[in-house]
Amino acid sequence: MPRPPKCRRVEQFPMVTCFKPAGIPGPELDEVIISVEEIEAIRLRDLLELEHEECAEKMLVSRPTFHRILASARKKIAVALIKGAVLKVTGGSFKLAQRKLECRRCGHQWVGTVCCRRTVCPACAQKDWQVTE
Repeated sequence: MPRPPKCRRVEQFPMVTCFKPAGIPGPELDEVIISVEEIEAIRLRDLLELEHEECAEKMLVSRPTFHRILASARKKIAVALIKGAVLKVTGGSFKLAQRKLECRRCGHQWVGTVCCRRTVCPACAQKDWQVTE
């Protein structure tokens, strides 16, 4: 029996968790499930253009493990694009990183997790914040 995967560090939860081809009803499409840590690997390597070693350090995994996560993510994205499937971001073995945040409205600073749609300033309840680390 394989050992369970260790929790990977994710800096922010994805803003969008479902992508589907336009013009085709959802029930008619196949689904491809991609994990939160696979999306994080794509974000770090392909969007931020970090080297594999730096990406692995940020996710608290070895470089070979990061490479496997990234390869799996890229394959799933390719399958969804080529076959016209729904791509759903769900599940995985991850923990959200604690970040230093600051409200742009009231200046309040706090430590919390980044979930772009849900993170609000605890002092004024506004969503206008920035990462300060």
